[in-house]
Amino acid sequence: MLNKMWGFVVLVLFLISGSFCINPNGQKELDKVTKLPGQGFNVNFAHYAGHVTVNEESERALFYWFFEAVDDDPSSKPLLLWLNGGPGCSSIAFGLAEELGPFHIEKDGKTLYWNPYSWNLAVNLLFLDSPVGVGYSYSNTSSDHQNNGDVRTAADSLAFLLKWLEQFPEYKGRDFYISGESYAGHYVPQLSQAIVRYNHGLTKPAINLKGFMVGNALTDNYHDHLGLFQFVWSVGMISDQTYKLANALCDYESFSKPSEQCNKILDQGKEEIGNIDIYSIFTPACTDKFSILNQLLGKHNRVGYLRRSYDPCTKQHSEIYFNLPEVQEALHVHKRNSSFKWVTCSEEVSNGWKDSPKTVLDVYHELIESGLRIWVFSGDTDSVIPVTSTRYSIDALKLPTIAPWRAWYDDGQVGGWTQEYKGLTFVTVRGAGHEVALHRPKQALTLVKSFLAGTSMPSLEQISDS
Repeated sequence: MLNKMWGFVVLVLFLISGSFCINPNGQKELDKVTKLPGQGFNVNFAHYAGHVTVNEESERALFYWFFEAVDDDPSSKPLLLWLNGGPGCSSIAFGLAEELGPFHIEKDGKTLYWNPYSWNLAVNLLFLDSPVGVGYSYSNTSSDHQNNGDVRTAADSLAFLLKWLEQFPEYKGRDFYISGESYAGHYVPQLSQAIVRYNHGLTKPAINLKGFMVGNALTDNYHDHLGLFQFVWSVGMISDQTYKLANALCDYESFSKPSEQCNKILDQGKEEIGNIDIYSIFTPACTDKFSILNQLLGKHNRVGYLRRSYDPCTKQHSEIYFNLPEVQEALHVHKRNSSFKWVTCSEEVSNGWKDSPKTVLDVYHELIESGLRIWVFSGDTDSVIPVTSTRYSIDALKLPTIAPWRAWYDDGQVGGWTQEYKGLTFVTVRGAGHEVALHRPKQALTLVKSFLAGTSMPSLEQISDS
């Protein structure tokens, strides 16, 4: 599988190599966003949005939105790429508009407000809608949207980065990190692996990958199922009988395409769980045209600024805003057919997914050996890829512990727990759901700052000393 994947990456890069002769700096200026509809405030950073063609033959183009760091000198900060999963869900919809991006959307679906815990306070922040068919990303070969998979997603994302760096050459060789959540538990390590292999033998690689960080990440089907069933049973969400049957019928099944037997017991479990937000089990669900099916498709329904009144229906606000013609014009979205509708998650992409390995633990072993900085974090109120699943997957790596389990602190309160292994750091975030930066934005900013600095999560003693 890995050799097949790497061969495909090389083929794609060969096919696009002839397209690097564009005027990159000119395209960068064309992609600059000057003002967004509904933005009633000024910002002290530049941002850019547009498409990058990753395959000339089929005309596949990925949409990005890039925010320079909030700093007098963004060149002093590294570059971080954020990816959402699904597969088929938009990084613009979730990572940017709900979680760690600088702009979030009001209930009217037309007005923006500033996120005071945006990650571009710490890093130059790049969001990518991947693969084609997700968000504003598209292909002029219509069958491409139904033929995505892990292998092509990694290849196209690598092609995107190489071409994007031609447009933004000041980031060539800059310290570079990748982060993401959920099904990006596949995307992030697979793209990291593709970059490491592509860079092999290069003296000055354009992509200076230093590490990656994933949250509530799909990692290994067996351990993810094992931890999922244990978690939902232990908090009283499913019956003893369903718990036993789920373990018997689903432990070795695919997360994305389980067997008919496994599906039946999962349906029974959904019935027992009831109408709750399975991505954040202690917060209210959106009851406006709400269904459990929408949640299972990855259509999250929440907001990310907790000093405001809690709103679990953010999906609707995003779908209004990103379908506005004036917003698409401001973001330089390529015009397609008049029937196009922007959605948070594409069922077309998800239903047509072609390849998804049962585990990426082998990729972790390879990348740990390469010396990358690797962090894994987990919101502990998520029941989709819960903290128990992540702990089982990490335990399966059999890494020596170098710093034992302990609490970490934020403003004198326990922010979560952490353990450091040889080659990997694990961090939980207390009270956070599947989208950690949504429910615990301040703690998430502390997390990414520690990750970028390569330092341990703050202890009570460090908080007291400061």
